[in-house]
Amino acid sequence: MSTPTGAGPERETGHVGRESDESPVTEQVQRVREAERRGQAGEARPRMNVQQIHSWVDLEIQQALRRGEFDNLPGAGQPLKNLDQNDPDWWLKGLIEREKLDLSAALPTVMALRQERRSFPESLARISDEVAVRERLADYNARVLEDRRKPVVGPNSPAVAGRVDVDEMVAQWRELRADRERRISEMVEPAVDPERAAEDTRTRWSPGGVMAGVAVVLLLMALLLWVLL
Repeated sequence: MSTPTGAGPERETGHVGRESDESPVTEQVQRVREAERRGQAGEARPRMNVQQIHSWVDLEIQQALRRGEFDNLPGAGQPLKNLDQNDPDWWLKGLIEREKLDLSAALPTVMALRQERRSFPESLARISDEVAVRERLADYNARVLEDRRKPVVGPNSPAVAGRVDVDEMVAQWRELRADRERRISEMVEPAVDPERAAEDTRTRWSPGGVMAGVAVVLLLMALLLWVLL
């Protein structure tokens, strides 16, 4: 049976066209079905109600009690502190004090600068180079000026931090460094009493001391000859 001319290519072309037309629809249907399967899987997953959660928590506590994890805890049997205070942030302040947290990074810029200024010159005593001390003080003054250039919000005057006199602060730093080095030298090299040192020298070179030294040397020589012979 003969095939009409051009029927094969036209049919093939039409088939390809139908596949290209149906492909986006098929993908969309697959996405919808996948979403339905996920939703059904989520609904089929068992969920715990409030009563079951409480029962689970009570069970965990009972097991921990049997293991002794609550024995000899710090503060056990003692009344809670600060219950009679009206400060609502007493627990936060207690946490900061107990854990020794450093909240300087959480302070406003001007408050942090003021706190840094109050630490001078004691905080500079650990620096041994005067150039480094001057650089740190100059950096502090630069940050103070930068904070003052910020736009003011509100009708009230903004709080500002004071600058430092670099030369005056360096002079105080020198005094602290000298005092620190003096205390360190006293701990490392204890003072020697001149009278006691002279007395030790006289005792060492007295006739009795010389004779005792000679006797020890003779004894060692005799012991050496006995071993060799």
